[in-house]
Amino acid sequence: MAKRKAKTKSPAKKVRPKLDTAFTCPFCNAEKSVHCDLDKKVKVGKVVCAVCGEEWACEIHALSEPIDVYSEWIDACENEAKDS
Repeated sequence: MAKRKAKTKSPAKKVRPKLDTAFTCPFCNAEKSVHCDLDKKVKVGKVVCAVCGEEWACEIHALSEPIDVYSEWIDACENEAKDS
């Protein structure tokens, strides 16, 4: 007699953690006041603080996320402070 085939369970899908879309402003230190707008047609990412009105924009690509634009803004701020 032949053995029955064991049913193999498919591996459970890993749940990706959600990335933040609201950040802390480095100028006025207001929490969750900075929001990122990604315009993928024009390939521009824009960061705006709702409290102090500080704005910054950079080039993005197809895989860019809001955290990437915010991180580039923080790096640019640190480079500017280092140069001054």
